[in-house]
Amino acid sequence: MSNSNALGVHALVWAGDTSEKSVEKIINSTAKAGYDLVEFSLHDSTSLNVQHTRALLEDNNLGVVCSRGLAFDADVSSDDTATVERGQKLLQESLQLTHELGGTHFTGALFSALGKYGAPMTEAGRANVVRVLKELADEAGKRSMTLGLEICNRYETNVINTAHDALRLADDIGRDNVLIHLDTYHMNIEENDLVSPVYEVGDRLGYVHIGENHRGYLGSGHLDFTAFFHALAAVNYTGPITFESFSSAVVARGLSNDLAVWRNLWTDGEDLAVHAREFISNHLHATRAAR
Repeated sequence: MSNSNALGVHALVWAGDTSEKSVEKIINSTAKAGYDLVEFSLHDSTSLNVQHTRALLEDNNLGVVCSRGLAFDADVSSDDTATVERGQKLLQESLQLTHELGGTHFTGALFSALGKYGAPMTEAGRANVVRVLKELADEAGKRSMTLGLEICNRYETNVINTAHDALRLADDIGRDNVLIHLDTYHMNIEENDLVSPVYEVGDRLGYVHIGENHRGYLGSGHLDFTAFFHALAAVNYTGPITFESFSSAVVARGLSNDLAVWRNLWTDGEDLAVHAREFISNHLHATRAAR
C-alpha cells in the first residue's frame, strides 16, 4: 500500500438518483470533501446524462468507478436462457456506459441478482455466470478495463460469499482483468476475520469498499479496521479504496429495498463523508508510519 491509493465515496452518500441536478450535487460534494473518485451505482443508469456527467468529473478532476447488481428477471446465474440474456445485455450496456464516463473499473455483483435467494445456485447457473463473464471480460479488455467480482453476503447473493468463492470463480473465468473486490461490511458477515481474505486474494485484489458493520459512521461499529489496513499494506495494495454507506436519509428506490436500508444511520452526508475521508487517510498514514 502506498500514497497511490485513490480514495473514493459512493454516490448514494449524496443523492438517491442520477438526474442532472443530483449528479451535480454528487460530483461537487465529492470534490469538496477531498476525494479522488466517485462510485456510481448503475441501478438508475437510464436517467444518467453521460456527457454532462463526464464533463463535470473532468472539471473537478475526479475519477469514476461504476458498479451494479442485477435483477431476478435479468440474472446471469439463472438456468433460464432468456433471463440470462437480459442480464448479459445489462452488463454489456453498463460496461459501455462506464467506459463512456471515463472509468476503467466496472465492479459489483456482476454475477447475480442483488437479493435473497431461496435455494443454492445450480451447476447450470454457475456455468452461465462463467460464460457471460468471460465474454464481458474480453469486451472490457478491448477497452483496457477491469471487472470486479464484489463478494457479497448470503442475503444478497448465492454465487460468491467469501474470498475463496471469488477466487474459484475468477479462476474459472480465466481472464487477467477479472479482479477481486473486497468489502468490509460483507466480510464481517461471511469471513472468519478481516485479515486472512486479504492475504488469500493478494495481488488479485482490484477494489476495496470500506464500510462499518452497520454501514454507518466509520469507527462507530465493531470492525477491526487497524488489522484490515495492515493487511492491505502487507499485500502492497495500491488500488482504490471507496467509502460505502447507506441510510434511509438518502433513498434510491429499488436498490434501498434490495439492500434492506430501513433506518437512519446518518442524516448529514457531508459530515459523514468528510469524517470517512479523514478516517481512511489516518489509517493509511498510521499504517505507513508503522512499517
